[in-house]
Amino acid sequence: MRQDKAALTPELVTFGESMGLFTAQDSRGLEYASTLHKSFGGAESNVAIGVARLGHQAGWFGALGSDPIGTMIYKAIRGEGVDVSRAVINAETPTGLMIRENTAGKSSVYYYRKFSAASQMQPEQLDAAYIENAKILHVTGITAAISPSALACVERAMDIARGAGVKISFDPNLRLKLWTLEQARGVLLRLAEKADYFLPGLDELKLLYNVEEAEAVFEKLSDLNAVSVIKGGPDLTYVLENGNLTEVPYFKVDQVLDTVGAGDGFCAGFIAGLLNGNTTVEAVRLGNLTGSMVIQAVGDWEALPTWEQVEAKLARKMHIER
Repeated sequence: MRQDKAALTPELVTFGESMGLFTAQDSRGLEYASTLHKSFGGAESNVAIGVARLGHQAGWFGALGSDPIGTMIYKAIRGEGVDVSRAVINAETPTGLMIRENTAGKSSVYYYRKFSAASQMQPEQLDAAYIENAKILHVTGITAAISPSALACVERAMDIARGAGVKISFDPNLRLKLWTLEQARGVLLRLAEKADYFLPGLDELKLLYNVEEAEAVFEKLSDLNAVSVIKGGPDLTYVLENGNLTEVPYFKVDQVLDTVGAGDGFCAGFIAGLLNGNTTVEAVRLGNLTGSMVIQAVGDWEALPTWEQVEAKLARKMHIER
């Protein structure tokens, strides 16, 4: 199940935990559901798939169990044109699982990832050359949260990238089901200091910095060397670059079906924009567009658009039904 390791390093390299995803098909919730829809999800693999669909070379690695769910995930990511040659298949540990339900208009996710294959990743397993030859390394706070060794992998990967001049994109992806705010705060803010592009949500930053006002958040961010892209403003995304704050409006949509994966869709569009050679603001505009397209369909990654779909949206081409 391994691709040729001699393959060229992708433009984007990312890694983390991708999990089997089972979604209850009953509006009354998981307790009463008789069927579950099977798929998979993972912030990093979602971004890799999104970047690949937008026409760039993307690579994802992590660890999966040698089980049917792991096999399904591996083949699906590879089938999307993402390089998985550095992924590890671990026969001793299982692939993580998550189960989602939607009850009374609220979505809840239950994780079964303790002792999962991904949580056992070790820094010495990293292929330094694979990271050094990329253009962008994208990491998230989810990987940092799943185990001490996974956090060590994130820090080591960022150090490798920085030493080679590879740009680092960091989405804190704060998940309070994985650790406490106090545990997360020190780690995520430390990792933000190593990033070239910091991609938090405004609500996340208010928690991490323990402030209420957006102006106080921007003041804290000004201490970072990173370009900060703050998602979740009032119908806009903020860009704080070289002391200048720019507001980039959202693309409005007629119907929101599922907000899961919107942040990953944004990150994919933003990174693809950077790889296109766009300015930061132009890349954010592309990220806003791809994020808006993701929320109009159900699924973690299934609605990530292709470059042709993005071009059609930008050109406002009419959809011909028949």
